[in-house]
Amino acid sequence: MDFFVRKGFPQELSRKVVHIAAGSWLVFWIFFDQSNYSKYFNIAPAAIWAVLLLIKGFTAKEDDEAVKTMTRTGDKKELLRGPFYFTIVMIVMGTLFFYESVAAVSMGILGWGDGIAPLVGKKYGKHKYNFVTEKSYEGSLAFFLFGVFGACLFSYILFDEIYLKYIIICSVFTTFIEAVSPKDIDNILIPLACIFVYFFM
Repeated sequence: MDFFVRKGFPQELSRKVVHIAAGSWLVFWIFFDQSNYSKYFNIAPAAIWAVLLLIKGFTAKEDDEAVKTMTRTGDKKELLRGPFYFTIVMIVMGTLFFYESVAAVSMGILGWGDGIAPLVGKKYGKHKYNFVTEKSYEGSLAFFLFGVFGACLFSYILFDEIYLKYIIICSVFTTFIEAVSPKDIDNILIPLACIFVYFFM
């Protein structure tokens, strides 16, 4: 995405493309042997990016392309929040919840729902509300719908099955969580909410 940002690709859109793409990494789980320890190599991209984000978050220059691509304001410290938290979630899902439905649903909602919602809210969000930060009902609706879509997509790819009841409950719950959570923290709260529902359903 750095190349496209240099060519004038919108920064906010580039962030969300990266967000969705990163959350979709688990579709490659189908190539890992579930019975072998090598399955944990699935977290290699996330682990590498976690280290890079830490380094860049402390040392990157103002014109660093990664900073432009993955931050809202161009502040390198942002890399240590939302993007870094996202890689930690990927590592947790790829180890503790490898090939479990909670991972497919969590990453579907986090990647697609949370990825698309701000774009819809920014362009079409005419009806605003404010709990912690300003949101729009249009953005929240997009979060719910695309969260359901992403969760269904990943569930079908990994399991040839769609856990619709679980997905709907998680999507409703996380739509509320996203609405009341501060910026960046939702990258942690959304999967935690899915895990909570997973264990108490």
